[in-house]
Amino acid sequence: MKKTFAAFVLMMTIFSLQAQIFSGTGGLVSETGQANMFPLTITSLPTDGLNNGFGLLAVAFNITHSRVGDLQVSLVAPDGKTIALSLNNGGDGDNYSLTRFSDNATQHISTGWAPFSGTWLPEERLGELNNGQNGNGTWKLAVTDVVANNQKGNLLGWSLTFGPNATSPLEFTSSNLPIVIVDTYGQTIPDDPKIMVGMKIIDNGPGQRNFLTDTPAYDGYAGFELRGSTSQEFPKKSYGIETWDANGEDLKVSLLGMPEESDWILNANYTDKTLMRNTLAYQLFQEMGHYATRYRHVELVINNNYRGVYVFSEKIKRDKDRVDIAKMKETDNSGDALTGGYIFKIDKTTGSGGDGWTSNYPPLVHPLNQTIFFQYEYPKYNKITPQQKNYISDYVNSFESTLKGPFFDHPDSGWRKYAVENTFIDYFLVNEISKNVDGYRLSTFVHKERDSRGGKLRMGPVWDYDIAFRNANYCAGDVVTGWAYQFPCSSDYWQVPFWWQRLLQDDLYADHLKCRWESLRQNHLTNEWFDHFVDSLALVLDEGQQRNFVKWPILGIYVWPNPQPIPTSYAGEIQALKNFLHTRLAWLDNNMPGFCNPTLIGENDDGVQNLVIYPSPAQERIVIESNQLWDDQLQISLTDLSGKVFGRWNGNLLRRDDGSFVLDVQKIPAGMWIVHMNDGRNHRSGRVVISR
Repeated sequence: MKKTFAAFVLMMTIFSLQAQIFSGTGGLVSETGQANMFPLTITSLPTDGLNNGFGLLAVAFNITHSRVGDLQVSLVAPDGKTIALSLNNGGDGDNYSLTRFSDNATQHISTGWAPFSGTWLPEERLGELNNGQNGNGTWKLAVTDVVANNQKGNLLGWSLTFGPNATSPLEFTSSNLPIVIVDTYGQTIPDDPKIMVGMKIIDNGPGQRNFLTDTPAYDGYAGFELRGSTSQEFPKKSYGIETWDANGEDLKVSLLGMPEESDWILNANYTDKTLMRNTLAYQLFQEMGHYATRYRHVELVINNNYRGVYVFSEKIKRDKDRVDIAKMKETDNSGDALTGGYIFKIDKTTGSGGDGWTSNYPPLVHPLNQTIFFQYEYPKYNKITPQQKNYISDYVNSFESTLKGPFFDHPDSGWRKYAVENTFIDYFLVNEISKNVDGYRLSTFVHKERDSRGGKLRMGPVWDYDIAFRNANYCAGDVVTGWAYQFPCSSDYWQVPFWWQRLLQDDLYADHLKCRWESLRQNHLTNEWFDHFVDSLALVLDEGQQRNFVKWPILGIYVWPNPQPIPTSYAGEIQALKNFLHTRLAWLDNNMPGFCNPTLIGENDDGVQNLVIYPSPAQERIVIESNQLWDDQLQISLTDLSGKVFGRWNGNLLRRDDGSFVLDVQKIPAGMWIVHMNDGRNHRSGRVVISR
């Protein structure tokens, strides 16, 4: 095999007579999950720096391994800059066999299959290393075996080729998007814990161009770490951020026009080549009147290395401006304080936390003894007390037991006793519009308010839709028809809770769902709304996406789990998304269950569910929930049973981020009252009892 590699080096010498080729030695690739570093010291290159006139042209290596999909291979330059060559490609195939990487290749490494041979496009451009650095020094080939399965590997040898007509780094000086600049102070960014970095945000405001040299809108410190599960296998990483002071303590700040907080996300959206699937889902939930993660598209630079277009967003968190539920302390172990607020989720246990409880009810499909596991999100797994754990698990068990029981659909004592119906309806609609292959079974958040503030389960916020909207080639994720809640892959460990199929056996729920759908389609979520949102965002992203796909040359390239056919341009990706939306919406129009009969729903003008008002009886305040999306002219009034008006309020002043309304009733006399909501187009009403 060594003779074969020597012949390969000779072949490359003939291929480029002006090139200089340097060969390094190999060795065993251990299965520790840590990078095995193979150094190559070079001393005879020109000292005026690597550039497009003379720079790095190619990297080649020979690795024996019986499952190369376990391997990640990167190149580290003398200045410390690292680029990914191949990350977890080749599945269970064998070997990299005389494998060469060049920016001038025509086929991306992710599209091939082991044994890899010939010349390939790397995960990141080699030209990023032709950045003016002195090429003399120690280069390192980093080979990591990320799976300990006794599949031994061996690097037989590797080489670097330098010569004229090299590619150069992407030039980035300014953007129409805000720019996030991170300096890790020479540290490697870990999965956990967060490291302290310097962070600047250039944001000159709407319509203004942002330059790297501009005065930052934010200039301070942050905790920085990798985030994600499967997505960490991609070369473009997502990051978790905490804004910190100089002592490493949380610092609440307002960033990019979003309310003050300390926890943030930089989402890479690598597999989503529209760069907008997550934000489309967030916007959908917001349009329905619920809190959803606020976001801004940005361009990211780390250690003077351009990283592409990202979504800078809020993290799902309990906060008056995010998930607005009661704050809990470790002493809240009895009475009303024990009843909320809580946030829990259904998700993979990778990442932070992972503690929680197993549902007493398995998913409907569980041939491999699959279960549903609920994880503590708030209070955190290391903060939540035993009493709080028992309370929330008992409450969810009561909800599930009732939903599973024979009288589950009773309007008062059935499942609605424990859950707010309209949040389940709207969460269902977002997952079904997007045909989310992970819907209901992963990245699924649920929260519960304190009893004195409503006290029921609410679905959401929505999260993680980058492989939704027909961007997954497995488990019917690429099929425009059918229901996402009827997940078709029984061998997958993560299954859908029984909730969603059972809810649709409740005729009243199905009727409310149908009415909600028809109302949204007529007023807000029209085909024109979707086209306008997608086209408008594509226009904003058009400049940045060009740089993004120079940095990450994957347009027209399969990236797991892209379905076929794969558009070859950004415009093609946008059109494919719009085509999916039009076809999907038409299918939902024709197949949405239920019957929207206004006489079955209530006395309102369009047959949509009446107001949900609680607590009743009330003493200090009431919370009003409605499926309806209200215009700015919304007025809320209170009348007695004869119709006499007691008071009127501007609805927008009472609106909370989750779309509900809070009305102070401390000065309202005891008795039964009618709450009216009217914006000139729509009218809703509901009854409430006030006691003293």
